[in-house]
Amino acid sequence: MSGGSYYVPATSKWPILGSLALGGMMLGAGLQMVHGWGAPLLGLGVAAILAVMALWFRDVVRESLQGLYDAQMDRSFRWGMGWFIFSEVMFFAAFFGALFYVRTFALPWLDGEGAKGVAALLWPDFTASWPLLNPPDASVSGPHEVLSPWQLPLVNTLILVTSSLTLTIAHEALKEGYRRTCRNWLAGTVFLGACFILVQGFEYYEAYAHYGLTLDAGIYGSLFFLLTGFHGMHVTVGAIILAVMLVRIQRDHFSGDDHFGFEAAAWYWHFVDVVWVGLFLFVYVF
Repeated sequence: MSGGSYYVPATSKWPILGSLALGGMMLGAGLQMVHGWGAPLLGLGVAAILAVMALWFRDVVRESLQGLYDAQMDRSFRWGMGWFIFSEVMFFAAFFGALFYVRTFALPWLDGEGAKGVAALLWPDFTASWPLLNPPDASVSGPHEVLSPWQLPLVNTLILVTSSLTLTIAHEALKEGYRRTCRNWLAGTVFLGACFILVQGFEYYEAYAHYGLTLDAGIYGSLFFLLTGFHGMHVTVGAIILAVMLVRIQRDHFSGDDHFGFEAAAWYWHFVDVVWVGLFLFVYVF
């Protein structure tokens, strides 16, 4: 209920249900990777998370349209979204850190360099190189070759950079009250997000079918799919969020000075775009 300048939300069941759904999804993923029979639980967990998100966001939208939120709640939402994006920065920083550690320390040590060069005794014939096509352990097969950064990865880079531009135009149009312009440019952004996902799916097919680049292709294959796969998941989530914003635009949920739902979605999308630029440079190019 609303009292004075501070809004106290009603008791909600969504946090605990969301936690249970997330736990079920992670348990299913672990069972699938280790034992190969966790797919049903994984699928149920994903479906439950999507359902909780949809119903939880529905309640938030209803509260907003009822005029229950004030300046204090707006600040709360902004801080919450800011910390969420910061957590995502740390999430990807860990993966980039793993890439940096392998390339800068682990491989040179296995080749006899540095203070821990004694590790070279494990595989004395190993020669460090990146991308690692020939892992030191003969029981692990590396990829036959790696994807060229100037083909599909470059296409996806242009797609995402363009999508940031179209989203910015949509945002500016919304602030100026040009709802039709906002809707059209936002629809273009959602379309570009879908194109990125399709291109990445085709890239994965090419990697598996013609390059021998799989999750089992040594440390390079593992890091490649870890970084690009999680990013692809974030693009998918971001495209869904923008699609929801598009529906809300069509239903006149936003005004020029009251549209933080749209703004938060834009923050998230721009973050995803920046991460991709880093991936393009350090996974594909260098």
